[in-house]
Amino acid sequence: MNHYKKTKDKIHNWESMSFLRKQWKSSGLKVVFTNGCFDLIHLGHIDYLSKSADLGDKLIIAVNSDKSTKKLKGERRPLQDEQSRMMILASFSFVDAVVLFDEDTPYKIIQELLPDIQVKGGDYSKEDVVGADIQKQHGGELVILPYLEGYSTTGIEKKILGEL
Repeated sequence: MNHYKKTKDKIHNWESMSFLRKQWKSSGLKVVFTNGCFDLIHLGHIDYLSKSADLGDKLIIAVNSDKSTKKLKGERRPLQDEQSRMMILASFSFVDAVVLFDEDTPYKIIQELLPDIQVKGGDYSKEDVVGADIQKQHGGELVILPYLEGYSTTGIEKKILGEL
């Protein structure tokens, strides 16, 4: 089995992601969606993503581009480029698709994909989640998963730099 090809095949552009979503929908599969920078994968990410995958049949992760990550997280970020981050996420067996977005928020891609379930971490409240209005309009579900305390890329970055 060619694991590299299988992993690369999970990385999509908007067009192929939209097509795949339509296939899954017509097959009656429950699609879960989440998004983020995923700059340095840590236990908090694994916990969050694996619990997200357990909520449905297919998990789509929208990844902030390098440009949008820098805008959100500051000049020192991202620590890893977008292609590396996408490939790492695609390598997890519980991830079914990864797509890049360049905007400040994933609003446009949520609007396009209309996931059955949208997931965010416990550091968000339902009122603050981008796309919550879309989920409500099309009868989708919004799930906030508990935040795993003590695990964050910012914390790891500070520790490496001796700032903690």
